[in-house]
Amino acid sequence: MPPIIAIANLSKVYASGHQALRDVNLEIAKGEIFALLGPNGAGKSTLINIVCGIVTPSAGTIRIDGHDAAKDYRAARTAIGLVPQELTTDAFETVWATTSFTRGLFGLKPDPAHIERVLRDLSLWDKRDSRIMTLSGGMKRRVLIAKALSHQPRILFLDEPTAGVDVELRQDMWRLVRSLRDQGVTIILTTHYIEEAEEMADRVGVIAKGEIILVEEKAELMRKLGKKQLILQLQGPLTALPASLAAHPGLALGADGAELTYTYDTQAAETGIATLLSDLAAAGLSVSDLSTRQSSLEDIFVDLVRTGARTSAGIDA
Repeated sequence: MPPIIAIANLSKVYASGHQALRDVNLEIAKGEIFALLGPNGAGKSTLINIVCGIVTPSAGTIRIDGHDAAKDYRAARTAIGLVPQELTTDAFETVWATTSFTRGLFGLKPDPAHIERVLRDLSLWDKRDSRIMTLSGGMKRRVLIAKALSHQPRILFLDEPTAGVDVELRQDMWRLVRSLRDQGVTIILTTHYIEEAEEMADRVGVIAKGEIILVEEKAELMRKLGKKQLILQLQGPLTALPASLAAHPGLALGADGAELTYTYDTQAAETGIATLLSDLAAAGLSVSDLSTRQSSLEDIFVDLVRTGARTSAGIDA
């Protein structure tokens, strides 16, 4: 099946000379939830704004649902719904009016039944006659999503969709996103909340300094790059590691001397745990308890951005 979004050799240099994007290549599959992660200034919003037709690229091509985004702009843009990061909407309009008006901007006939479904799904039906200016920040965020869904797009971009909203509303939005995906809508989201990507995404892309440094299925990414830690509670504290344990580079002594942490690669043929435990016994050290900790997506993301390591796995050339 061809990708619903295909980006090839995309670059953006602003008039100031700042290069926001550099030779970006990316394909998004139909019906997936794709999370784009990156620090502030990495190029996330620039990439989204170019795909959505808000910003003009300096080089490269974009195909959206089979349409060239430059040559067939109207058809490409109609396939997309965009929920921007900023809470900008018509303050004096009602929820119903602004959502219905947005549908009309795409040249579609009024469809009160569809607008009602969208507002009910977003728990906005009771607010349909309320002016935007009277709503809370979380409700305004829901209105932006309603506007983006008003013309029944096949692709939905969510730029920091849960920024500044409470945990309950965030979980409501997660449920909505999953529901949309089940209906066949492709979801692309940027987020600072790593747990959001870890909770929802099928694939994860990491962007840093305008370049895509990694694209991978979430589960495979965590399998490949995730590390585990074995935490051992000692029966008696140590002032320093015995010299006999120096052969274990992943071993570290906690600040209180009562805990040892051993970091190991889950993909390695030998984890070294059996040897470590044997060496601990030979050194006369007794363990009172042990546990393990798996790297989170946040750990992997921070490490990738810090090192800037370019990984070939999953990057579409």
